Amino acid sequence: MNLAAEQRKIIRRATAAIAFCALVLAGSYLLLPRLFALPTGLAERIAFALQADLFVLVWIVIGVRMVSRGRFHSAVDNPGSAFAPPSPAIAVQVAFLQNTLEQAVAAVGAHLALATLISGQSLALIPAAVFLFAIGRITFLRGYRRGAGARAFGIVATIIPTISIYGWTIGLVIVRLSTSL
Repeated sequence: MNLAAEQRKIIRRATAAIAFCALVLAGSYLLLPRLFALPTGLAERIAFALQADLFVLVWIVIGVRMVSRGRFHSAVDNPGSAFAPPSPAIAVQVAFLQNTLEQAVAAVGAHLALATLISGQSLALIPAAVFLFAIGRITFLRGYRRGAGARAFGIVATIIPTISIYGWTIGLVIVRLSTSL
């Protein structure tokens, strides 16, 4: 493997993912409020985020199913992870599940925290982030066997909305704390 070439692929695909995320988030912010009434009350906003995040958590179920199906068909892996590390037959599925679990926990936490602080048009960013999570998981998995450059779009499309939401949410919390002093 040529590390420099792989790093260039990562940078190109990560940049494309950031641009794609910006377009999806901006489009959702502008279009979704025209199509749907977004909740305003705190309980309704949290329910909205939880309902949207069902589609994030489904990716964990998909990953579990992929691993369990692989174990079912692999004599080496069938006894379970307590007895041996995953064989090459299920290694990608296990890595996908592990990464998806990590990403999902971070995303759901971000979405719920944000839903406690915003309302109206801004809430459209939560389903946009969920959509990007799905696109990210699909492209991450499709590219996994071809290396870091091939999975870069997927990982960045998955994590950039989450990181952005954390930054925004932390900023909102700091502003609220400073105005209440």
